[in-house]
Amino acid sequence: MKPILINDYCFDRIHIWIQYDVRIPQFIEVVIEVFYPSSRDANGLVMFSHGFLIGNDLLFYPKKLVGTFLNDNPLFGINPSYYYNFTPAIVENRWALAFVTAAHMQNAAIPWLDFGGNPRAGQDAYAAASYLIRYGATDFFYKADEHNRGSSFYDRDLVTSRKFMKNNRVIFAGHSIGGGHAQAAATGFDTLRKLGPKNYRPFDPVIFDREVLPAYSERMSRWRPEERAEPVGLLQLSPVDQQIPLLAPGMQFYREALSRAGMPNLMIVGKCDCACLEKKYSKPPAWSGMQGTVSQFEQMAPAGGSSWAAVAMVDRGSHCGYLTQPNNLCSLADGSGECDLCPGEEVYRPAGRETAFTTELLKRFIALYPREGGGPGGFDDWAGSGFMQWLNRESPDGSVKLVPFSDGSHVHFSRKGGA
Repeated sequence: MKPILINDYCFDRIHIWIQYDVRIPQFIEVVIEVFYPSSRDANGLVMFSHGFLIGNDLLFYPKKLVGTFLNDNPLFGINPSYYYNFTPAIVENRWALAFVTAAHMQNAAIPWLDFGGNPRAGQDAYAAASYLIRYGATDFFYKADEHNRGSSFYDRDLVTSRKFMKNNRVIFAGHSIGGGHAQAAATGFDTLRKLGPKNYRPFDPVIFDREVLPAYSERMSRWRPEERAEPVGLLQLSPVDQQIPLLAPGMQFYREALSRAGMPNLMIVGKCDCACLEKKYSKPPAWSGMQGTVSQFEQMAPAGGSSWAAVAMVDRGSHCGYLTQPNNLCSLADGSGECDLCPGEEVYRPAGRETAFTTELLKRFIALYPREGGGPGGFDDWAGSGFMQWLNRESPDGSVKLVPFSDGSHVHFSRKGGA
């Protein structure tokens, strides 16, 4: 099927399998949704990890079996781009926006569910971003790989014509547990390989086409560095982490690695968001203003360290207000029976003012990066940028208000100036 073209941007869906490590027979089926300029000259990629749609329902396996005869796939029924359609943010600076959905098998008995705190989902996002950089918007990646040169389907030009990236820079972003997953993805390939074995998740992926023939790519460690995603930023919307023995070891190792990464790193939390602020839901919570309370931000931005991390809090901000469409599963997190941080207050709902704020935030975040490549400079350039000047106000967009921190500012850094 040809990509859908809307206002000079294409939308496409790519269906692949990933083997996490060539030595281990563990595979994950994924679908990548991607928006990219029809002129195929994207200046960068935002890879977004969604927070509540990974996996499938109880009938996944029966549907999968029936679908083999009906040319259907239950994975195609999951559309994160519908709930996180921030495409207005990417158009002005000619960036691409992508999502990856996977049928996770963290436990063979419950394939329809995904947990926060699972580094595998972050690895999915990194692998998907790298796939888009190396192969572009195509299901026929194997036609370009040299080890298939002698095969009848080798056609390098077909894949080359589907590429749409001018470089390999990627902003990893995510919401809810997807925000936690994005923390892992943003550490980059070398760190994912190094830290993976520490929580029994080795990572040197091989891409497979499992629809017709077992065609495959080289393992990622053999790709050229410019063919793999280069993280240049991280945007977390109400990140949630969890720790479940064996299933979800949590993202602490990855946050500690991010504390030494020199790149823009922004966390947005909602004042009324129990899911990310209370430790009974997120372990640890995303942010805490109480001294001595361990938080994701503290692990990512230890006092006196070199982290570029910053955090801002949305007044009346909820867990689902970022969404571009309502979702019943997400709305449970903001129910009065689940959250009592803002009793009597009207919190933001999906497709409303917080959604518009998030789109504007992402647009200005992207604008930090020069079109010709690279990043925004050093820490002082990031902390003193026009983007931060815009954000560090009571009401950056004139609609949504931010909660001031103890020093009166509306953005909190773990360090000041170039210290």
